[in-house]
Amino acid sequence: MKDVADRAGVSPSTVSLVLSGKDSAIPEATRQRVLAAAAELGYRRNALASGLRRQMSDTIGFISDLIATTPHAGAMVQGAQDAAWKVGKVLLMVNTGGDPAVEHRAIEVMLARQVDGLVYAAMYHRFIDPPATLHEVPAILLDARSADPALSSVAPDEEDGAFAATSCLLDAGHRRIGYLQSDDPIPAAEERFRGYRAALAARGIEFDQSLVRSGLDEHAGGLAAARALLSRPDRPTAIFCFNDRMAAGALHAARRLGLSIPLDLSLVGYDNEELVALLTDPPLTTVQLPHYEMGRWAVEHLLDAVSGVAAGRPEQHRIACPLVVRDSVGPPPDPQRAR
Repeated sequence: MKDVADRAGVSPSTVSLVLSGKDSAIPEATRQRVLAAAAELGYRRNALASGLRRQMSDTIGFISDLIATTPHAGAMVQGAQDAAWKVGKVLLMVNTGGDPAVEHRAIEVMLARQVDGLVYAAMYHRFIDPPATLHEVPAILLDARSADPALSSVAPDEEDGAFAATSCLLDAGHRRIGYLQSDDPIPAAEERFRGYRAALAARGIEFDQSLVRSGLDEHAGGLAAARALLSRPDRPTAIFCFNDRMAAGALHAARRLGLSIPLDLSLVGYDNEELVALLTDPPLTTVQLPHYEMGRWAVEHLLDAVSGVAAGRPEQHRIACPLVVRDSVGPPPDPQRAR
């Protein structure tokens, strides 16, 4: 900094004020002279020294299980990074692979590096038992919830998304709508099923348990569950699926039974997993998980907690899941054609 000051013909304190952008009263000509001198000398501000003075590292820790290694939820990382970068913060991320020992070590390393706060992210929406070390700095749960009232969290509004998906089929004229449910006891499964039932009830349609089939929330599970529904003489005219992979399996089951999508059967998925939903034929109407928005909200809220704006006010936030309309939904089949 002294070298820059000598080159620009100003004091080191002036250099400090210019490079930190803190004093707008410095004449523009002086400011430009300092910036030019810094560029000529290749001066780089010492972020560690600055952080020690301010007791801030300008670093956000991001702990995840599998997010960084999958294209499905990677937008959460992008949203978090964009929110951090916007205010001059850097995201320090560790993907633990779900290993508790790696997770413990990663959090300890981040705390040792004096991160300003921690984002604890899960691959899919679920309840967790968070590590006690999360309380050592401001922290937030991303795509996860816990029984700890002191921890803020952000998760998708699964029920509202399922309500919109089922309503899309109802709006197309369907009244006999099947549901392919995940047999995994996770919050998403419970809430999407609740949204399906709520949409039927809102239109005065009695819930029929026989139109619900559970299975593995993968292609094979959707194939088996849909085949069971579609082999009935009173088969549904539409199916809402727990996720896009089950919907892809349902589509294959329909094709094997000689049914055309959406002429004979309408399908709606969930997640908007583009490697699945866009590659089905026809492309799948589905519900978008707001991964990017959740990642961005998590960091923005965390920074409010770091600055004291949201201190002592934990929030359990939900973000809407919008419907993505493609080509897999049409009106109920013509009874003449069915015969």
